[in-house]
Amino acid sequence: MTKYLLQKQNINLKVVELDNEAIDVLKSKFQNINIINADILKVDFNQHFSKPLIVIGNIPYNITGPIFFKILENKEIIEQVVFMIQKEVAQRILSKEGSKVYGILSVLVQIFFEIEHIIDVRPQDFEPVPKVESTVIRLNKKAQQPDIDNFNLFKNIVKAAFNQRRKTLKNALSLYDINKIPQQYLSKRAEQLSIEDFFNLYKNLQNKLK
Repeated sequence: MTKYLLQKQNINLKVVELDNEAIDVLKSKFQNINIINADILKVDFNQHFSKPLIVIGNIPYNITGPIFFKILENKEIIEQVVFMIQKEVAQRILSKEGSKVYGILSVLVQIFFEIEHIIDVRPQDFEPVPKVESTVIRLNKKAQQPDIDNFNLFKNIVKAAFNQRRKTLKNALSLYDINKIPQQYLSKRAEQLSIEDFFNLYKNLQNKLK
């Protein structure tokens, strides 16, 4: 992938790699490659990257969730993301309300990005052959961003709702001021709420913690 990216004209490519052996391989194959030797989860995006940023990667499947949260925390400078991830996770991120796999990442990613399924990748396309299927997805930042000034609050509301997904919101969001939750949501479960519903919840609960 690095090989083809370097063929692009006027590209300011910065590679984030933690493994020293992988870095040695990259340096031996490509001259003057800009490598940040660090854990992607600990990289200061504002220090190393400038806007507009496109993030591309075949990311480690065991830290897919944390990497997406890292993307969301730095969404102000990110315009596009292209990731190959486990197919099951891709389905979860792409899912809509009413689906059994609709969850925290579905809401948090979809409210800020338009998500596109690019291609499924078979295990046989890898060497060695993994036990899981993969999918390439593309995230394009929405031109009209939601008015969410407190991302941590929005994230915590969504997490609280889905962490007790069998409970109605009246019980799942008991840490918040129930009187501020629109009546039509109280008897619903998290998986029944659309992205717009969660945004409305946030606007009603903003700065209204008990």
